[in-house]
Amino acid sequence: MLRATKVRIYPTKAQEQHLAKSFGCYRFLWNYSLNLTCETYKATGKGLNRFAIQKEIKKLKQEYEWLKEPYSQCLQLVALNLSRAFINFFEGRASFPSFRAKHRRQSITYPQNVSLVGDGLKFPKMGVVYAKIHQEIEGTIKSVTVSLNCQGHYYASILTEDGKELPEQSSEGKAIGIDLGINHFAITSDGSKFENPKWLDRHEKKLKAQQKRLSRRQKGSNNRNKTRKQVARVHKKISDCRLDFQHKLSRRIVNENQVICVENLAVKNMVKNHNLAKAISQVGWGQFCTMLKYKAEWEGKVYQEVDRFFPSSKTCHVCLNQVRNLPLEIRHWRCEKCGTEHDRDINAAINIRDEGVRIISSGTGEIACRPDVSRDSRGRKTSTVSQSVGQEAQSST
Repeated sequence: MLRATKVRIYPTKAQEQHLAKSFGCYRFLWNYSLNLTCETYKATGKGLNRFAIQKEIKKLKQEYEWLKEPYSQCLQLVALNLSRAFINFFEGRASFPSFRAKHRRQSITYPQNVSLVGDGLKFPKMGVVYAKIHQEIEGTIKSVTVSLNCQGHYYASILTEDGKELPEQSSEGKAIGIDLGINHFAITSDGSKFENPKWLDRHEKKLKAQQKRLSRRQKGSNNRNKTRKQVARVHKKISDCRLDFQHKLSRRIVNENQVICVENLAVKNMVKNHNLAKAISQVGWGQFCTMLKYKAEWEGKVYQEVDRFFPSSKTCHVCLNQVRNLPLEIRHWRCEKCGTEHDRDINAAINIRDEGVRIISSGTGEIACRPDVSRDSRGRKTSTVSQSVGQEAQSST
């Protein structure tokens, strides 16, 4: 099983210069190869594959002596990473590969020959770099990615293979549905509501002041560079707070439940609403769902997504009656058929749980809607039966 551990490293001045050269060489080869691929496609209608890019890199090393200073295997990954980027683009998993900028986040990957030495990491051509290793790293090191953020901090992401297999997934146990929101970060089917910390709002005043100072600095000056790092420090603080909150909450949910059901949200489309774009962006739903997924896989638990068009908020979880219209400002509503009083978010979480359990019990493993909910001529879903098909899995503890 592959695991990644991110640690902060503290290179010396000489090691920082070596890393700066490595970042620059990798960036140069990436931009050169990307431009050459685009120009070749315009001229011939075909791009360059991985092996053609590797041949070009060999020619460039003969032409530019400074390309031989970094570790050679790091630069060979340019061809592999660029070919993967194009494959992901053509298969619809990512956007078109972009050129790398000098003043943004820099990174380079060492595919092998990196080892743990005491309280540091030993790199080829660079020696031992002190690292703040906060947990034991088990298994064989497969690769190490060194990155430099805008604040000037260096990090190493250590990918290891521990030789263990992922535990077999089992749905025998407690199931929970999670409805993600803005006012409340997460609402669960058992009635728990977790407040949205809104970290960006908490630091917005300080961020605004620092950005105002940055806008007044002369471009290219040392004071502007210092102020830029101060702005980056505020952004890093917001990011760290969000990560800490999501890690703790996701770990708690995974520890307490066996089946975790969430809604498959299209965040990229949702942020097109300019009234909610800022609030949605600072919540981090996608990152939180990713945490739930891989932590559930590590524990042998089930993570199930429900279709985003499933009418979880507008459907009564008791009788499956569906209301025609339910604006966002209505947080509580009463079912006209059975008279049940509903909290909008808790009702949605229960419906998500029931639908997720139904998908798992059907054995399809697909993201689908209930079979007892159909569409009318206008594309809306209407309830056709009055019995619930999804029930909470019985807890084994």
